[in-house]
Order: sequence, then C-alpha cells, then structure tokens
Amino acid sequence: MKQIPRGIWVLLSANVVIALGFGLIAPALPSFARSFDVGYTAVSAVVSAFAVMRLLFAPATGRLVTLLGARRIYLSGLLIVAASTFACAFARSYVQLLIFRGLGGIGSTMFTVSALALLIRLSPNDIRGRVAGFFSAGFLMGNITGPLVGAALVGFGLRMPFVVYAVALVIASLVVATQLRDSGAPPTETGAHPVMTLRTALRDSAYRAILASNFTQGWASMGVRVAVVPLFITDGLGQEPAMAGVVLAVYAVGNVAAILAAGRFSDRHGRRKVMLPGLLIMAVSTAVLGFAPNIWVALGLSVLAGVGSGLFAPTHQAALADVLGARQQGGSALAAYGMSSDLGAIGGPVIVGYVADRVGFGPAFVFTAAVAAFAFVIWLFARETAPEVLGAPATPTDPKTPTTPD
Repeated sequence: MKQIPRGIWVLLSANVVIALGFGLIAPALPSFARSFDVGYTAVSAVVSAFAVMRLLFAPATGRLVTLLGARRIYLSGLLIVAASTFACAFARSYVQLLIFRGLGGIGSTMFTVSALALLIRLSPNDIRGRVAGFFSAGFLMGNITGPLVGAALVGFGLRMPFVVYAVALVIASLVVATQLRDSGAPPTETGAHPVMTLRTALRDSAYRAILASNFTQGWASMGVRVAVVPLFITDGLGQEPAMAGVVLAVYAVGNVAAILAAGRFSDRHGRRKVMLPGLLIMAVSTAVLGFAPNIWVALGLSVLAGVGSGLFAPTHQAALADVLGARQQGGSALAAYGMSSDLGAIGGPVIVGYVADRVGFGPAFVFTAAVAAFAFVIWLFARETAPEVLGAPATPTDPKTPTTPD
C-alpha cells in the first residue's frame, strides 16, 4: 500500500491543532461574552460573527490562493487567527471581542481553503480517500478533546483558553513553514493545464454533487446537530442538558467508526458507492429522530446519523481532489466548496429552529432530512471520479463530455 507523503502528515498534524483549538475556546467564549453584561442574542452574535466573516471572505481567499499560492495563504491564515484569538484574550469590551472574533473568521477561511489546495496537490491519486479520511478524523478528534481541555483551562480564567490556542497556532505555523518549503509555489508557476474556474467546475456533475453534499454536511452536522439536537433532547424528550452532550458524543462515535473505512473503500470501489449509502443513512435517521419516543431511540438514531456523515464527509472531499487534482486548483472552485458548508451551517440552525418553534421537532428534522435527500438525488446523476475505478488518472470533466454516470 502506498505510503502517505510526509508533507500530508504535517498538514494533518496542523489540522488536529486547529480543531483542538476550536474546541478549546468553545466552553469559554459564551461565558466570556456574557461577562460584558450582554444578553443571549449578543452572545450568539459573537459566535456567528466568525462564521459570517468566513463566508464573506471566501471568494477573496480563492483569488489569493490562485495568485499567491496555497502555502502562503495557509500560513497567513494561521497567523491571523492566532493574532485575533490572542487579542480576544485581552478584549476590554463586548465590541472589541466581537471585532476580534470576527477577524478570526477571515483567517479561518484562508487556512481552510488553502489546506484543501495543499491536500489536493500533495495527495497521490490512488489514496485520496484515505488521506481525506485521516483529515476528517483528525478534525473530529480535535473537536472531541478540545472542549475537555478547554473546560479544564477555564478554571484558570476565561481568558486562558484564548492565550493557549493562540500560542498553539503560532507553533503550528512554525512547523508548517519549515516542513513545507517546497509546496507553496503559486499555481500559475507550475503545470501545463489552465486553472479550473468556478464556471468550468460547475459544468461537472460530480462537482455539483460535491457542493450539494458539503452543504448538507454544514446544515446537518455542523449546524442543526450542534444548535437544534440538544434542544430536542432537553425540551422534546425532557432530559437533562448533560444527556444532550451524550447524544452528541455517540454521534461522534458513529463518525469515527465510519470515516477511515469510508476513505479506503472509496479509493478501491468508487466515491458514489460510499456517498449514496452515507447520504441515505443520514436522511432516514434524521427524519425519524424528531419522532423518537425516548432517549434510547434518539441515541441509536444519533449513532446512525454519525455513521452516515462519516461515510460521505471524507468521500466528497476526496472526490473534490479527483475533480481538481489533475489541473491547477482554481481558487474560486475551492472557495465555493467551503462556502457551501458555511451557508449550510449558518442557515440550517436558523431555519430548522424556526420550523421547530412553529410546528414541532418532528417536521423540523424531516426538513433537514430533505436537504440530505436532495444531495442524494444529485449524486445519483453524478459521474464517478475515483482514479482506481476509472482506470486512469483523475481529470476534470471536459465541458463537452457527458457528466452522467456510466
């Protein structure tokens, strides 16, 4: 079996640190915002500011990656988040905290988009699914352990997690800067193929399907799961808040169980054979969740939803590498991929929360299942992209070539 290149391990390690840090400040941020004597809406605004700035700055990041190279933008993004997080630790007012946290969203989208470009460039064709699985698993493990460490650090003061995360990001930046020296040339300097624009990418049925499933990932896994599922457990099933944490944890267990297997399987047998079952499992388990009669059924359905997400989350990332990998990676196509997830994460909790308020949790989760079902339909008509299955190096679909599956 082909070995994963050393540069990929550097990126994977940095990814764990980044994810760990997100979880690190999660327990402190709401309480820190409340310490400025503001209401719950203002607290939510601090959390949302990060995601909104990610979304707004994504198109510009795509252009910067194309012009300056992924490595430079990756390092710049890490340092911006480090600086903004350190500034948050010394914020003296709510407005300062809001501004500093929002600036961190700019850096976040910079290193997210550029990390994808680097992974695509460095990943060998026949192990892209495996690499994507490790990348997703690392982020997940960081998110699981981060809040535990963050909760311990809060004992030293609400500002301490921000300082620790900022220092960790600086260390990660130094490692990447010294270990990826040969990986950062701007795309315009290498390769014979023209840059793939967003317009060209959108002509590919696989790329359209990738956007749909990534939107589903943001909507269901990053948005509704975090914001609405805990409310269902406490208000809908009458459980204690601690049980909501257990439900989220078993979802993560299902995720971990599926992620690594999904990457290897999709390399050997094709992306669609993993994407379709994953989206179907996610859709069915989510649709039924809102009608769960007790906590035990809810726990079982959460495990299944985690398995579904674990199947398709790394797989559509590997498919993205298939689509863009043979050409110079167009920054706009990468940025649109990131934006699709952010749009889902921002819109999902608001819309599903509104539906739950008006007509109940059952219809609200059916609505989320419909989003996954839509992505399932799009993938039904998408082409296969895995090089091993196609029997040739992955190449972007020519606009004149039919994009329906064989």
